[in-house]
Amino acid sequence: MLYDTIGTTYAVTRRTEPRIAEQIWAALGDARTVLNVGAGTGSYEPTDRDVTAVEPSAVMRAQRPAGSAPVVAATAESLPFEDQSFDVAMAVSTTHHWPDPIAGLREMRRVARRVVVFTYDGSDPDQFWLIRDYLPEFAGLAAGRPSLDEQARAIGARVEPVLIPWDCADGLFEAYWRRPEAYLEEDVRRGVSVWARVGPDVERRVVDGLRGDLASGLWAERNRDLLDLDAAELGLRLLVA
Repeated sequence: MLYDTIGTTYAVTRRTEPRIAEQIWAALGDARTVLNVGAGTGSYEPTDRDVTAVEPSAVMRAQRPAGSAPVVAATAESLPFEDQSFDVAMAVSTTHHWPDPIAGLREMRRVARRVVVFTYDGSDPDQFWLIRDYLPEFAGLAAGRPSLDEQARAIGARVEPVLIPWDCADGLFEAYWRRPEAYLEEDVRRGVSVWARVGPDVERRVVDGLRGDLASGLWAERNRDLLDLDAAELGLRLLVA
């Protein structure tokens, strides 16, 4: 599994971003029992509810902090729970790794009365400068995968946009849209699965190209309209069913 290889330092850069968490937790409504599917190290798990986590990677499970929710080794497509066992099932930045996202979402729908999923709409990847100007290979990562609309229809979900604050604490792929120098840092990139998926040669080319454009001022010239924004719309979405 991918995260058994790349997940050893995940807890260092992938932390809960309070402003994104507020939107996710609001979508949970008055749920008391929560299943967190693809829970990783426990980011975004609410502390005021009864949470059960599901995480297939032993490396990720080992990084969950002391006192965090109990975790079950299982996959989204085969959840070991009875029908309607939870008030809500949530999933954060994980469906793109599931072998069968539709099956996983339907399993969440089966075991819970409500579903909340933080994910990404890849229909317009060029809205993010890192993809548009440096990483066209990103589009190929979604080839053959169900679209956001297909995922939403599978569980009857509404779709909400999620803005990324300029100083986002969670080091997700899009987090540093106004802090481009961060993408030059090895530790930052290791917390994002995209780089492992595109491979080291592509990663090296992107880093070299970005470093050169930052030094020459070309990046600033291309993206001057971003510098005064407090938050950006880059395709992150919340599915709520």
